[in-house]
Amino acid sequence: MSRSAHPAGPRHADVLTEGHYTAPAADLNALDEKVWSRTVTRDPDGALTVGGIAVARLAEEFGTPAYFLDESDFRARCRAWADAFGPDADVFYAGKAFLSRAVVRWLKEEGLNLDVCSGGELATALDAGMPAERIAFHGNNKTVAEIERAVEAGVGRIVLDSFQEIVRVAHIAQRHGVRQRVQIRVTVGVEAHTHEFIATAHEDQKFGIALAGGQAAEAVRRALSLDGLELIGVHSHIGSQIFDMAGFEVSARRVVQLLAEVRDEHGVELPEIDLGGGLGIAYTSEDDPREPYEIAKALSDIVTRECEAAGLRTPRISVEPGRAIVGPTAFTLYEVGTIKPLEGLRTYVSVDGGMSDNIRTALYDAEYSVALVSRTSDAEPMLVRVVGKHCESGDIVVKDAFLPADLAPGDLIAVPATGAYCRSMASNYNHALRPPVVAVRDGEARVIVRRETEEDLLRLDVG
Repeated sequence: MSRSAHPAGPRHADVLTEGHYTAPAADLNALDEKVWSRTVTRDPDGALTVGGIAVARLAEEFGTPAYFLDESDFRARCRAWADAFGPDADVFYAGKAFLSRAVVRWLKEEGLNLDVCSGGELATALDAGMPAERIAFHGNNKTVAEIERAVEAGVGRIVLDSFQEIVRVAHIAQRHGVRQRVQIRVTVGVEAHTHEFIATAHEDQKFGIALAGGQAAEAVRRALSLDGLELIGVHSHIGSQIFDMAGFEVSARRVVQLLAEVRDEHGVELPEIDLGGGLGIAYTSEDDPREPYEIAKALSDIVTRECEAAGLRTPRISVEPGRAIVGPTAFTLYEVGTIKPLEGLRTYVSVDGGMSDNIRTALYDAEYSVALVSRTSDAEPMLVRVVGKHCESGDIVVKDAFLPADLAPGDLIAVPATGAYCRSMASNYNHALRPPVVAVRDGEARVIVRRETEEDLLRLDVG
């Protein structure tokens, strides 16, 4: 690989005086175990390996950009969540984070259930053999065709998101001669400490039925009155990338209050409560996520305490981790192309991907880490912005980070914690080809979602 010299951007001492950037790690070659998947390490030559395979070999075989998913880590996280909550609770993997037929099979084998929110996700789940009774179906505007398929398949629960949907699902279930198990999604007026567009429980948004004004109570009345529905509980989701449990405590208190009102009015104690997902992961060393057993204990304690105060039996708890399972298990591998130093500002490092494979930085102002992974370096750190190859000034992968000053075209760099939402939200902007997802485990790598080809693009263009 070329090591041609180029004028570097500002160094460590320069940027610290600006009072805006976090100092670089003492060792840029170090790998923070909070951020990287569990089998990631560096080999004796300094190259990053995952599942025992060096990234140079992976890049040669599968190309870049590409997502590499640590299958052993994914399975271990599934088991950790299942063990933490135990047999008296339900863990639904949120398929929107990342879903493929291989992932469905892993979930099935590791004992997790699956939450889907579209007809395509449902089709993937069923095709890969997930038992329908272990599937929950979400969505704020499910089509009649999607509901028909879910009811026909016998999904374990449909989460009702509107008054229209209560009637819609009931009529379809009656036509099929079944009683469909349902939950009502309520918005509890709790805004999680997160980005505005991924905080989903405050009332000015599209999801759920508000507790305020008695709307959720009215939704319960209607659901209980319709023969085609079996109302099993209430669902709440307060946001995403959450580290603080205080929001869950307020949410649980308000949901339990609704359950008490249902008991008092209808003489029915609903047997289940779903607290959603949204638990955060470490994208950078500054993030401090909780372990599954901590989350399980905290949520169980909150619900038990609130139910005891209301004189209710403690309902069965469900949770929906998606990002918390798959997010840390994958990284995106890029090859460095153009390097542009801006004197006194930073160095722009362009890679062969960008916002087409990771829109989250542009969409949510998300922060990521990045590392040189094809080798180690003793060069001093330089402040960089990792950008893509698309025709957008907002095409940013990592806003501000430090990489070695001898970084050169042809080097491989990797962005960790890209397992959640990156491939799911990937696009063909500028007719980019969406990258493959490669599962790596015990020295073997295999494609589970193949790279798109130009033939794929042209096949859809029937003009």
